[in-house]
Amino acid sequence: MVSLPHQDPHSLPSPPCLCCRKQKDQFDNLEKHTQWGIDVLEKYIKFVKERTEIELSYAKQLRNLSKKYQPKKNSKEEEEYRYTSTRAFVATLNEMNDYAGQHEVISENMTSLITGELSRYVQELKQERKSHFHDGRKAQQHIETCWKQLEASKRRFERDCKEADRAQQYFEKMDADINVTKADVEKARQQAQLRHQMAEDSKAEYSSTLQKFNSEQHDHYYTHIPNIFQKIQEMEERRIVRIGESMKTFAEVDRQVIPIIGKCLDEITKAAESVDHKNDSQLVIEAYKSGFEPPGDVDFEDFTQPMKRTISESSLSNSRGDGRSEPKFGSKSKGKLWPFIKKNKLSLKLGAGPEDFSNLPPEQRRKKLQQKVDELNRDIQKEMDQRDALTKMKDVYIKNPQMGDAASVDQRLAELGQNIEKLRLEVQKFEGWLAEVEGRLPARTEQPRRQSGLYEAQNPSAVNSCAQDRESPDGSYTEEQSQETGMKVPATDFDDEFDDEEPLPTIGTCKALYTFEGQNEGTISVAEGEMLYVIEEDKGDGWTRIRRNEDEEGYVPTSYVEVYLDKNAKGAMTYI
Repeated sequence: MVSLPHQDPHSLPSPPCLCCRKQKDQFDNLEKHTQWGIDVLEKYIKFVKERTEIELSYAKQLRNLSKKYQPKKNSKEEEEYRYTSTRAFVATLNEMNDYAGQHEVISENMTSLITGELSRYVQELKQERKSHFHDGRKAQQHIETCWKQLEASKRRFERDCKEADRAQQYFEKMDADINVTKADVEKARQQAQLRHQMAEDSKAEYSSTLQKFNSEQHDHYYTHIPNIFQKIQEMEERRIVRIGESMKTFAEVDRQVIPIIGKCLDEITKAAESVDHKNDSQLVIEAYKSGFEPPGDVDFEDFTQPMKRTISESSLSNSRGDGRSEPKFGSKSKGKLWPFIKKNKLSLKLGAGPEDFSNLPPEQRRKKLQQKVDELNRDIQKEMDQRDALTKMKDVYIKNPQMGDAASVDQRLAELGQNIEKLRLEVQKFEGWLAEVEGRLPARTEQPRRQSGLYEAQNPSAVNSCAQDRESPDGSYTEEQSQETGMKVPATDFDDEFDDEEPLPTIGTCKALYTFEGQNEGTISVAEGEMLYVIEEDKGDGWTRIRRNEDEEGYVPTSYVEVYLDKNAKGAMTYI
């Protein structure tokens, strides 16, 4: 009879299936962490890339600005640039051009030293990470295979032992029975011996497999897996060191151009210091002095005798005659200013309307009045901030008279108090009109001055009749159009000087939540997930003005984008 070998339960290893499961969890955690590290690196690359684009855009705008104000090739401006002040301005423009070149250098160095190098390193890092985790999974699969072989050998040994035990019991039973033939007993004995031999072979195989598994398990947990974890740790530490070095390079690239930028600024300062008011005044004197002698005294005219005139009288008449050209210059300049004044007056007439916006539909009037109230409140806050600052300054002067005269700020404080009082009266006036309008409108939600959807839902006919062109940002009310179409301002050459408008500054960014096909004039098409710049937020009409690049901008529905305004613009607000 063969029995199972006795083993101390304390000497048995913990079930490998449980250890493998825990090890698999560790690999999963490491895999997530290393992937997060790669994501951080790629995010930093994207940040530096956007910084380089900003630097290039800034340099381009500076170069365009310098080019725009460079002197034109004509005799009039060449004469103007005789003066030291205008020559200093030209020098400033040239230095600004060099200043822009340094920002281009920053962009180029960051692209080559940071984004290019890090992009290649990320690809290598991904391959190395993939290789390490492949080795880890391979080692894990190998130990699991060895464990399955050990389990199979153990079950086979257990089965053969049980078969040998049954065969032995059968032989003993046959041997004790006197009715059984000797041949049957011999056959049972041979069968028991055969089963016993099979059990011994299974035992030897199980023992060998167990020793092999223990050796493989020891190597797995004390050699292979620690080596893989060590390689992963070294890989991760190299990534951390690399991103730190890149951040240091980021600062060094800026620091390298600081001396050159400082030199540009020094040249601008030098040009400013070269301005000589005496020299410029002398040039004007030399250019416009007449050279006439002052007229002599006028003689007494005695009508009882023939009128006598002196030679100086003729010089007076000549000087007067020549002096007539002077008013022409003044009249010409005055006439030249006239189109500008006329244009302003006409533009005021075109944009004029009732102060209480009574010409607008109720909802639009409410929004306009609310905007006016908010604007006045902001002005009041600015005035109050100035007043507080001056009050603190006055307190400092009172405590430290050597720093300044406290009475010198009293006049400004009085002016600020008067301005604040005027603005508060204006706020009260517009709030009265606003209360009157809101009293006529239907009941609103908790934000009566921000939402207009309830009014539109309850009065669809009124809203449609007032805002038929609301579907496109270039639409306006018929009543406003009728006022504007009544007057046309003829275009003049002088008007062209005021037609160029500076591009609106960006006040934030936005992400397109849905795809929008801009088919109407003034709209722009966007794709879902696209990031764009916000240059004008929603004014209450449901449209937001965005920009893709310098040449592409337009309106999109506010509900189609998620807007992130800069904190220094109007506070961080999100429209969804």
